Amino acid sequence: MNYHMMAYILGNILRVEGLFLFFPGLIALFYGERKALFAFGLTIFIAMVVGSILSKAEPKNRRIYGREGFIIVALAWIIMSFFGAMPFYFSGAIQGAVNCFFETVSGFTTTGASILTEIEGLPMSILFWRSFTHWIGGMGILVFMLAIMPTVDERSMHLMRAEAPGPVVSKLVPTVKSTAKLLYKMYVILTVLEIVLLFFGGMPLFDSIVNTFSTAGTGGFAIKNASIAAYENSYYEYVITIFMFLFSVNFNLYYLLFIKDVKNIFKNEELRYYFFIILGAIGMITINILSLYPTFESAFRHAAFQVLAIISTTGFATANFDVWPELSKTVLVILMIIGACGGSTGGGIKVSRLIILLKMAGREIRRIVHPRSVNIIKLDGHKVDEEVVHGVAGFIIVYLFLILGSFLLISINNYDFTTSLSSVLTCLGNVGPGLAKVGPIENYSFYSDFSKLVLCFDMLLGRLEIFPIIMIFSPSVWKRSYM
Repeated sequence: MNYHMMAYILGNILRVEGLFLFFPGLIALFYGERKALFAFGLTIFIAMVVGSILSKAEPKNRRIYGREGFIIVALAWIIMSFFGAMPFYFSGAIQGAVNCFFETVSGFTTTGASILTEIEGLPMSILFWRSFTHWIGGMGILVFMLAIMPTVDERSMHLMRAEAPGPVVSKLVPTVKSTAKLLYKMYVILTVLEIVLLFFGGMPLFDSIVNTFSTAGTGGFAIKNASIAAYENSYYEYVITIFMFLFSVNFNLYYLLFIKDVKNIFKNEELRYYFFIILGAIGMITINILSLYPTFESAFRHAAFQVLAIISTTGFATANFDVWPELSKTVLVILMIIGACGGSTGGGIKVSRLIILLKMAGREIRRIVHPRSVNIIKLDGHKVDEEVVHGVAGFIIVYLFLILGSFLLISINNYDFTTSLSSVLTCLGNVGPGLAKVGPIENYSFYSDFSKLVLCFDMLLGRLEIFPIIMIFSPSVWKRSYM
């Protein structure tokens, strides 16, 4: 293990996080929030000092192997969450160290599950930081690091692969640094566009910025107790619905659009599946809830918003879907599990994995019917390597065991079946709102500290696609030498 390089990267990540903390610090200064300003200032100081110590000596050996990349990414997200929780704790905005950590992990992993019972009374700078963690975590701080680090070689691709969601991650352009810059460029353009559309539609500038941060990261932290429903504005709902879709599709497609390769965009199987799943879910729920709303348009609008909020794993709400008919709630739970597209800012098992699983099932059926036939799995007309196929199968198996294990652990709290199961599903899928006691108008404050830490673990597992976090607990990874 290249411990010096690991420390160097983690130190730089802390310094970058310190720089990010300047933005909410400026908000605190602008609004005269003294406690929050002190909290952000102290956190910046600690992050910069620790980061500078870790990254003081630039290592001679800059090699990063695959397993090291996974470990660096996992440690980075845990450390980011620990330091990111400090402003909540030092300002007194959130009581209890575990609660502060839970809120921060939920922010960086873009889950959006909250322990807060009252949001609108929080300082503006704290509200900004909550939503800003979504934006930072959406694309990933390691991808940001790769874009700005002066010396990045091709081995750094291991960092991007460990952090980016989805079963297959590849470079868009010849170098890792250029790929990272291109991803962030597209991310920023979409972010600015949504802010402009919301602001010119009448939403206050501060609200436009923080709601866009939460949409871009597909996180869902709102600054109103009633989430987006508090605005009672159909224009805002339609704009946010559209952008929840845009941020939940594979960012590779925007690169194809950038180089004017529209033909291959429409050939993308994952996008087609994703689109039809969304249309089908909206249609079913609209018909199912039609009697609950005065017009077809309002039923369609609420259905479309909640379908995109759940499948994109954003978690915003314009309605209390926990009181919708059972069919609608069942559809939403299925969407929680499926999640968004690979290579997006969304969570869940990803549509690309679902497609590969369906094709694996079809291949097994064909093998039974025609034992001597040769069957290969293709995606977008290209052969899917057996290594990827086995990886998807392994991911799903581990995912199911994690659901069962986490469900068992938090059942110690003795809450109802729906509450416990939906809590695990939404945290592991990075969705946020669940059903019953963790529904769209509820929160996670009632859980014990132990259960909150279990759910924090689930959020990190879900955001980092399970294996980077699990590898931390493997002794062989730490002891083995790499040449």
